[in-house]
Order: sequence, then structure tokens, then C-alpha cells
Amino acid sequence: MDRNVTKREAEVVEWTVTGMDCGSCATKVRDAVGRLPGVSDVSVALMTERLKLTLDETATPRARVEATIRALGYGIADRQAADGVPILRRAAPAADHDHDGHDHDGGDHADHDHGPDRDGDETGSARRDAHSHGHDDAADRGKAWYQGAKGRLVILTAVLLGLAWGADLLLPQGIGRWAFVLACLIGLAPVARRAAAALRFGQAFTIESLMTIAALGALFIGAEKEAALVVFLFAVGEVLEGIAANRARDGIRALANLVPKTAQVEIAGQLREVPAEQLAIGQTVVIRPGDRVPADGDVVEGLSGVDESQVTGESVPVTKGPGDAVFAGSINSEAVLKVTVTKAAADNTIARIIRLVEEAEEARAPTERFIDRFSRWYMPAIVALAALVVVVPPLALGQPWDTWIYRGLALLLIGCPCALVISVPASIASALSTGARRGLLMKGGAVVEAAAGVTRVAFDKTGTLTHGRPVVTDLVPAPGVTEADLLAVAGGVESGSSHPLARAILDRLAKDGVTALPSREAKALPGKGVEAIVGETRAWVAAPAHATEAGGVRADALDQVARLEEQGKTVVAVYRDHAPLGLIAMRDEARGDAAEAIRQLKALGVEGVMLTGDNTRTAAAIAGGLGLAFRAGMMPADKLVAIREIGGVGGVMMIGDGINDAPALKQASVGVAMGSGTDVALETADAAILRDRVTDVPALIRLARAAMANIRQNVTIALGLKAVFLVTSILGMTGLWIAIMADTGATVLVTLNALRLLRYDPGKA
Repeated sequence: MDRNVTKREAEVVEWTVTGMDCGSCATKVRDAVGRLPGVSDVSVALMTERLKLTLDETATPRARVEATIRALGYGIADRQAADGVPILRRAAPAADHDHDGHDHDGGDHADHDHGPDRDGDETGSARRDAHSHGHDDAADRGKAWYQGAKGRLVILTAVLLGLAWGADLLLPQGIGRWAFVLACLIGLAPVARRAAAALRFGQAFTIESLMTIAALGALFIGAEKEAALVVFLFAVGEVLEGIAANRARDGIRALANLVPKTAQVEIAGQLREVPAEQLAIGQTVVIRPGDRVPADGDVVEGLSGVDESQVTGESVPVTKGPGDAVFAGSINSEAVLKVTVTKAAADNTIARIIRLVEEAEEARAPTERFIDRFSRWYMPAIVALAALVVVVPPLALGQPWDTWIYRGLALLLIGCPCALVISVPASIASALSTGARRGLLMKGGAVVEAAAGVTRVAFDKTGTLTHGRPVVTDLVPAPGVTEADLLAVAGGVESGSSHPLARAILDRLAKDGVTALPSREAKALPGKGVEAIVGETRAWVAAPAHATEAGGVRADALDQVARLEEQGKTVVAVYRDHAPLGLIAMRDEARGDAAEAIRQLKALGVEGVMLTGDNTRTAAAIAGGLGLAFRAGMMPADKLVAIREIGGVGGVMMIGDGINDAPALKQASVGVAMGSGTDVALETADAAILRDRVTDVPALIRLARAAMANIRQNVTIALGLKAVFLVTSILGMTGLWIAIMADTGATVLVTLNALRLLRYDPGKA
């Protein structure tokens, strides 16, 4: 079957795969499934236990994919059944899609030469082996360690080892030896079965295969006690790896538990309890004090403090009243609120955060890609070295075969790169989880690594360094024009706009009781202003520089413009068909924590610059108070050029609202959208800050740097232990059971070190 199927014939399918405890597990699954005909775009997320691929079921049915996973010893279930999220989407058509046999995330993929179809005995045996001695399946999730398949194997091997020791001490010599052999073979059976399954899928170098060879080799040279002990320690190591990996996943799983299962819906004046996942947009829910908000929505009645700490990381309850947005998972702490649902369950803030964290694993860090490529030749190299250790000394130097076979077998157990491969994803997952709990979202390891390397931060002004809620401070009508006339025309031009300056003008109309004139054909002039037909003539609300060129500002008013701008106010000119109507000045105050954020950035060795479309005088007034460099009078295209220029001398992070600054956000090494849980903040940029706090910018950089420091520690632990025991095994100073302890110990140490990030507080300067 030609693997180059069209996307019209394929579907994107997702499963939950349980029992993957290290990077080697994910690689094993990815490579085995990737060899099946009709399968492409395989993505395996270790920390979120997700398998995602594009499948042509005319070539490979889903049952065969599931059988392949079970044959490897892992549990598999439809993702919807396991986690309550959609599992199937029709793939978008894509002509000439690349299926050249390479991993789409940058790592090398297994060879896709498929050979004959193997649906027969292999699938049947896979089903028989599915839940016997493999990794824990979905049913084991949440159970105590001793209740899962791995735990039962530990108990079995421990009992067998104990009986063998008893037989060796109490029974005639020789019987004890065979008791150890029996204990080894029984404990090794499920491991060997998984090794054979991996071998059938073209994976010769797995920890199971190396373990099987080492144990059988030890029996061959008469080291049956060590063989049995190694099998037991291997089983213990798998349990410890599973416990550590699940601890890392708990932070992500906890997010899903924030949303309550039921909600009180008001229908025809009566309250009815319904499942929260069935809430529809437009329904009104009643939230009592102490209850969690069941859906994203807007308050329509009531005034209460809402604890959003679990969603945005904001530690102080926020007062919410009519018109204010609330997020699913936050807690109503004071009085009854009535909220109109604005987002379906699958699209609420918590669901989108979970989806973002899940998908973040696909954006792997460059360091992780390098380690993945390194591990692909590391294990074969160790196997080749072990073979040389076994063969060369006896043949070339006349050394005893038993001694060097034993040392070669010990080397085999050093060959598993589990600790090395998991060193990056474990740290990244912990960092993402920590960030998500504090309203700092980063879309994958590549973003974390880029954020850690940032040396400059560029800020948009409005809504980022300032509150984004300017108020009208001055009305300067032209001679013969009243303030009401000035506002009526300006309101007509700005009606329907959501820009902060437009809202300020419309708020002033409402305050003064002025009605905006009817308008039509309104359109924005990027970086200049807005124009519309008001009444029967065209009118503009524009920046003074643009208005002056068009004759919209009287010459004697230019000094007034300069004075207002020197006070840090933004001035717009209102005019009709080149007839000036007057000036409106607005001021947007800097956020209270903006100056502290700039100080923290400087302490991190990061330079800041403000990029704004405001004129130089207004920009200087805002930036001067913050101790910040600035560039003024910038169009969106100018910001793009500035980011490209700044990025030429080091990593640059752009902080903006995710809408007007989209080109600059994309151009930056890391684009960060700032805004309280909006669609834009969650989906537009590389990262998002859910709280409107400028100090979260240095916190984001600190978290990224802490993650990269943790990764460097993990790589050092993994490679350091391997190097030490590689040497000691060749010299005969350490044996088989020490080798397996070193391998397992390195994996557990790396994972536990990564878990330290779950307790890291990036907000502490």
C-alpha cells in the first residue's frame, strides 16, 4: 500500500496510551505505529499520554493500530473515552504532503518499508497479551502501585526471589540454583514477550531486549543469583519510573478537575441541575457562594469576589459585577451571581489551557530533538561496545570468557537511554504545568528554550504597559464648534469600534449624555486613525500628524497639541472634509507594576524597549517614568522591522495584545500575548500571560531559565552516571545488579529533579 494517501481519504485520530514512563517508550510507540501502511504525522506526547496520527483506514484499520500498541505492552483507549475530549477530526486536504520517512517534528523516523500485511497471528497474539504482563493500561490509572500490572510483577518477582533464597539456604545444593533460574525465567517472561513484540516491529535495541539478553547471558555463565536479582530490580525500576511519571502528570490532570461536573441553570424562573458539559451558549447559570464557576461567561446579575487563582494565578479575589467576564474553574466567594454562558464546555478557558498544554509537547525544544537523535545511535553504539568487550579480551589477550561475557552483559544494561531521553520532556512538562497554574502559558519546549535565551523585551504600550483603559481628559473644540458637536461627530466615526481610544470617546459621550451622529462605511486607517461617513459627509478621527497633512488641524492648535502630548496624553484630531472640528486628549496610565517589571528585567540582564504608535512626546512621558527606552510613531509594519532589527543581536520577546501586534509577535523569538484569558491571549502567540501583570513577563523568563537549568542538570545526571558505570563495568568494579540500579536510578533521579519545577515560584525576583 502506498503511504502517500491523500488527506481526503485520511482522518486525524487520537488515543490515550497508558504505561509510557520514559522517552524510550514514546519512541517505541512512534516508530512501531509509523511503520504501518496508511499512517502518517505520528505524534506521541509522553506526559499527556496522547497518540495522535493521520490514518487511512482503507490501508490500516484502527483495530490494528490498537493491537500494535498492546503488543508493545501498553494500554490504549479512545481519547474521548479516557479523557472526555474529541478524538476524531477530518484532516484538511493537502496536496503533495511529505511522507519521506522523516519525523515531522524534526527527529528521524523509522524506515517505512512495510512489507507484507501482518493482520493475522500478530493481531491475535497482541490481543491475548494486551493486559497480561505489559505496562499498566487505562484501568490501572489512579490505583495504588501494587494494584497495577507493574506492581503485581514486582510482587511476583520478589516472592520468587525470596523463595529461591530460601531454597538455596535450606535445601540441598543445586536445588537452590535451579530455584534462582526458575525465578529469573518466570520474572523475565513478560519482559521477553515485550522485547519480541518490539523486534517484530523492527525495534531491536530496546531496554526489554537488552534486559532479556543480559539475564539469559547471566544464566548461561552461571550467574543465576544475579540474573534473578536483576529481573527483580528491573521490575522495581519500572514501578518507580511509573510513579515518578504520574507525579509529573498530576499537575496537568488536576486542571481538568477544576470545572464542576454540574451546574444550576435558570430555566423559566426555575433552577435545574444539569451536567456542566451540556451547558449551551446563552443559558443563565446561578453560582452560589463557595461554588466553582461551571463555564466561561458574563455576569448579568450580582456583585461578588471571585477567586481566579487556580485559573490565572491571581492570588487576590477579583470583584465581578454585571458585564464582567468569569472563567470556568474559578470560585465564587461572596454572593450569588447569575452568569450567561459565552463558551461551550469544549472551548472554555480550562479546556483551552489543557489543550494548549497537551499540544505543547509537539513543539519540542531543539535540545530535545538533539538528544532524541543522539539516543538513536547511542544504544547501538553501546551494544557494539559490549560485543567488543565480550570478544576482544578473550581472543586477543587470552582472558577468561566468563569474566568478559559478564562485563559485556553489564554494559548492555548501561545501554538504555531512558534517563537521557526523558531528561528534557519531564522538565518541560513540569515547567508548563507550573506556568499554567500561575497564568503563564508557553506553547511547548521550543518556546521555553527560546524564552530562556531572551536578552531583549519589546513592549507594546496600550493595554500592555498601560491599563488599556484611557479616559478623555481634554476637549478642545475649534471656534464655532461646541464640545457636544465635537463628541457627536467623533462618536459617529468611532461607533462600533473596540479600540481603547474609541471606547474612551464613547464613554465620554455616555457620561455627557451626547448622542453619536449616525454613520456608515467606517474603516480603520492603520497607524493613522478612523474614517466614516457621518451624516452626509466624510469625517475622520486621526493622529494629529496625519490630520495636519490633510488640513484637519488648525495651525494655531499645534502648540496645544504639543502641550497635551508633553503631559503624556494621546491627542486625536476630529475633522470633516478638511474642516477642523477640534481636538480630544486622552490619557492611559501606566500599570502600577510596570516600573517594577522593568527593574526585574534589568536584574535578569534583559533590556526593555517600548514600541508605540504614539508620538514622541507622549511616548517619552510614559517611558520616562518607567526607565524604559522607546521608539515612537510606529506603524504595525514599523514594529515588525524593529523586532527584526532587535532580534539580529540576540533573542527578543515581544509583548503585545495579540491583535494589532500580530506581525511583530510572529517575528519575535517569542511572541507573548497579554490579556485575561481571551481567545487571542490563548491562541495567537507563542506564549500568553493571563493576568494583566507586567511583572509576569520577567516571571515567564525566570521560569524558562529555571527549566533549562533543570534540563542541564538532568542531562548531566543521565550522562554522568552512564559514563561512571560504563568505566566501572569494563573494569569489573560493578556487576549486573549495580548496572540495572544505575539505569533505573538515573531515570528516577532525572524525573524527581524535574518534579522540583512543580514547586518553583517564578514570581519571586
